[in-house]
Amino acid sequence: MAITSASELQMDYLQLLVEQLKNQNPLEPLDSSDMTSQLAQLSQLQQLETANNSLTSMSSGFESVLQAANRNYANSLIGKTVTFITEDEEGGGLKELKGVVDSAFNNPTTGETLLGVKVGEGEELQEYTLSLGAVVLVQN
Repeated sequence: MAITSASELQMDYLQLLVEQLKNQNPLEPLDSSDMTSQLAQLSQLQQLETANNSLTSMSSGFESVLQAANRNYANSLIGKTVTFITEDEEGGGLKELKGVVDSAFNNPTTGETLLGVKVGEGEELQEYTLSLGAVVLVQN
């Protein structure tokens, strides 16, 4: 049987302790300070488990708030000129480009907020998709 929580561990310990008390030698009783120490450790483990569960729950809540904030920020960039860093396909390395944000959307697979950016004009027009983290400067 696998123990899945601190509460189960504590209950198993208490059952074992009761059996030890039932079968102890009356001339050599169990040391109560050891039992108290072990019960205190189990109680601390249970409190840590509860705190961890609370933090996990809060973390998922913060994640959804952050995603909403990223979407709002991305939407506010539509029509603005942004400078961003991208890979230079010809020379390798990185290059800095400027373009106008024309769309903001979410990647349905990862949930990441992305920007559609147009760089250049006419036949020189190129479209880029980039994450918010790639933007290094925003201008009106």
